[in-house]
Amino acid sequence: MPLVAGIDSSTQSCKVVIRDSTTGALVRQGRASHPEGTEVHPDHWWAALQEAIAQAGGLEDVEAVSVGGQQHGMVCLDESGDVVRPALLWNDTRSAPDAEALILDAGEGDASAGAEYWASSTGTVPVASLTATKLRWLALNEPANAERTAAVCLPHDWLSWRLAGYGPGTGPSSLELLRTDRSDASGTGYYAAHSGEYLPEVLERTLGHVPVLPVVVGPLEAAGKTPSGALIGPGAGDNAAAGLGVSAAVGDVVISIGTSGTVFAVSDVPARDASGLVAGFADATGNFLPLACTLNATRIFDATAALLGVTLMELGELALSAPQGAGGLTLVPYFEGERTPNLPEATGSLHGLTVSNYTPANLARAAIEGVLCSLADGLAALQAQGVEAQRIILVGGGAQSTAVQQVAATAFGLPVFVPAPGEYVADGAARQAAGILTGQLPSWPLEGVDVTAVDSTEAPEFLTRYRQHAAKVAMG
Repeated sequence: MPLVAGIDSSTQSCKVVIRDSTTGALVRQGRASHPEGTEVHPDHWWAALQEAIAQAGGLEDVEAVSVGGQQHGMVCLDESGDVVRPALLWNDTRSAPDAEALILDAGEGDASAGAEYWASSTGTVPVASLTATKLRWLALNEPANAERTAAVCLPHDWLSWRLAGYGPGTGPSSLELLRTDRSDASGTGYYAAHSGEYLPEVLERTLGHVPVLPVVVGPLEAAGKTPSGALIGPGAGDNAAAGLGVSAAVGDVVISIGTSGTVFAVSDVPARDASGLVAGFADATGNFLPLACTLNATRIFDATAALLGVTLMELGELALSAPQGAGGLTLVPYFEGERTPNLPEATGSLHGLTVSNYTPANLARAAIEGVLCSLADGLAALQAQGVEAQRIILVGGGAQSTAVQQVAATAFGLPVFVPAPGEYVADGAARQAAGILTGQLPSWPLEGVDVTAVDSTEAPEFLTRYRQHAAKVAMG
């Protein structure tokens, strides 16, 4: 049984799973933590990877390995292969003014025209998370480091390069051996997902020169070998790898309910949304991965449970004891501002209060319905970009609640599949590694729960009511 390894190098930690390439059975695994912060030296990722590999029993008997990683992080290398400065991660917001400047510059002072340019050229309107905005920040604030930068790569690219035996001091020729994939490249802001090409003019406009960039390899093309001879897969950004981990295909929409919410789909149509709500990424199979984010998800459940003095399990039980629609209560859950729609200064609001409906059960139900309605708006944004949604794959910590599952099926109006909890990103990387060995992605079994959608051609009343209140919030 050939073994393969999948790596998830996330913001918080590094996880390694080793699986049977034929059956997908888990053989062993390991984990190590990353330091906190929005600025981290890549050496910490490498150290954590070595620790996680050791916990997983090493890679000596593994025939292929692949890395799924946090997207957008800026890793700058000099001519010798040394890291120029600590990497700026996706959640580092210091480049927010640079994102705004890039939009205005592209539109010659007209933000709408600038957004249209970025949506049509890269598929994504700049925000602070994108690598391109961080390069502009670097050029303006640390010009010596910008000038010293000979190559720019992403966290998963750098780890794959290190796994191939390259790194500090390996020289200019080793920079030419950097490799990446479409999914991660599409989150940089200087790669056009629809055409598969880098945009050197964006790099000139941000960093001030065109550095060496990782070669974009195909979905099942080896990116190199480890010193022991194991094939290295192209890897993927974390969302694309998670899509592989749950075997998402065209027609599937993956909705992740964690601290924030993420809605993304495997689509054969590229997204080009000038509103900025949908990012037009690529996936790890040769298709596209339009994605929308919400800022408010399980923290709303946590806050409501704390207010009611119940556990999260009890919150779900309370919600299921209330009628659909929570007796007319509607929670617009913009507690921490919102990203979809783009309302960073918004706050949460509770509507429709009466003496009769102001009960713990209705409040619990309104909290869950509000979060799921917000995610339904993310789904609608994807559908407006041509996404054909046939099934929802519901993942994340919040997805394990029976109440959330039932409300989701009603709010989305689609069949819902809830995979068993797992390391979806690492599993997706392992599945890609198995595909490198055979030339096609394996069909590993995936356990989970199917939730049947309510058979209706109309949106449920509570979703219609939610959208009316949310529209008023957006209008101020």
